[in-house]
Amino acid sequence: MDPQNTTPTPERAILVGVILPRHRRWEVNENLSELRSLANTAGVEVVDELVQERPQIDPAYFIGTGKAEELSRMVKAENASTVIFDDDLSPAQARNLERETGAKIIDRSGLILDIFAQHARTREARTQVELAQLQYLLPRLTRQWSHLSRQVGGIGTKGPGETQLETDRRLIRKRIETLRRDLEKIDRQRTNRRKNRKNAFRASLIGYTNVGKSTIMNLLSGADVLVENQLFATLDSTVRRVTLDAGHEILLSDTVGFIRKLPHHLIASFKSTLDETVEADVLLHVVDVSHPAFQEQIQVVNEVLQEIGAGEKPVLMIFNKIDLLEEKAEIPAVKRQFPQSVFISAARQIRIEFLMKELVEFMEQHFVESEIAIPLKHAGLVHRVHSLATVTAEEYSDSHVHLSFRSTLQNREKIQRMVNAAVGDGRVPLEIASQ
Repeated sequence: MDPQNTTPTPERAILVGVILPRHRRWEVNENLSELRSLANTAGVEVVDELVQERPQIDPAYFIGTGKAEELSRMVKAENASTVIFDDDLSPAQARNLERETGAKIIDRSGLILDIFAQHARTREARTQVELAQLQYLLPRLTRQWSHLSRQVGGIGTKGPGETQLETDRRLIRKRIETLRRDLEKIDRQRTNRRKNRKNAFRASLIGYTNVGKSTIMNLLSGADVLVENQLFATLDSTVRRVTLDAGHEILLSDTVGFIRKLPHHLIASFKSTLDETVEADVLLHVVDVSHPAFQEQIQVVNEVLQEIGAGEKPVLMIFNKIDLLEEKAEIPAVKRQFPQSVFISAARQIRIEFLMKELVEFMEQHFVESEIAIPLKHAGLVHRVHSLATVTAEEYSDSHVHLSFRSTLQNREKIQRMVNAAVGDGRVPLEIASQ
């Protein structure tokens, strides 16, 4: 080996996918293509793929026993050290497959967690990733103690092994609780920072991973966010102030990208980061319009938004990478499907001025500044106004609580109905006066 060449040899891996009756073959092929990209991002060389059609998942091997034997032969023929499944495996399935193939078995969630661990830069991201990894590891801990099975049998040999395993489980649970407390502290700090930014209009860049969110962030704000042609290059939420024109300014945040089959415990661990999305005034949904499966990617993002409680937020669609479109004639059809949209190329800075103009129009169309006076005896309504709007001023007089707030038109109508129902009693309803 060349002593000057210190680059480690990449792991050689085989990908495995299963087609169930509810699946379409092209969907599984697309998932495997994405799994290949994930493996490449993790520094793994994919040498082969195995796909099986099954009526149901095999409880012992996930794939059938015959396919498990075929996989074992492929591992030997390709000199592969790793097998990556596109779906989550149970601890028993992974253990059986390792015995059968002699290779390391990884599922999709494990691979994504590995990539997150590689890309975690800040203390917050490292804490979030470690928590998700330990939650993933805990039910699989028996696999980490395969050496215990090699102990000499007989009296007095089983107990210490079991004790060690239980000790490790207890240590992991303790570490999980410590990490959760750390993230709660980080979450409180983030909440305080958001309160300090409450008077600003907040927009959050969201979208599938690797669609160009960080490029747009850098272009609009002059931020120095890492931009790489890799999945999950950015994990940390970045917030920057952006001036759109002389009269309009926004706080723009860039968050972690989404992906198919994103592990649920990973979403939970990144709650404090994703809260930037939940509390934004508008979501800027970035889409790689040149990707053949961009419609499915939009659906994946919408599902995650529903899961984190941001499914009803106003959304402006940003279709990026139009320079890579082979058929420009597709744009009008997409525009008809998504009227609230703009088409750009962030990398080549094409139509960026239209994006900024659309943002200004979107702000003016969807959000209004309003005032309302609530009688003190109904002051309990104030916290409900806070839940529906961004309150920019709150003053108390002898008889009323005077609130100034910014909200969507829809939420302003909700606040109007809520206050009328509480204090109407046949009198003239309270009016919300636009500023």
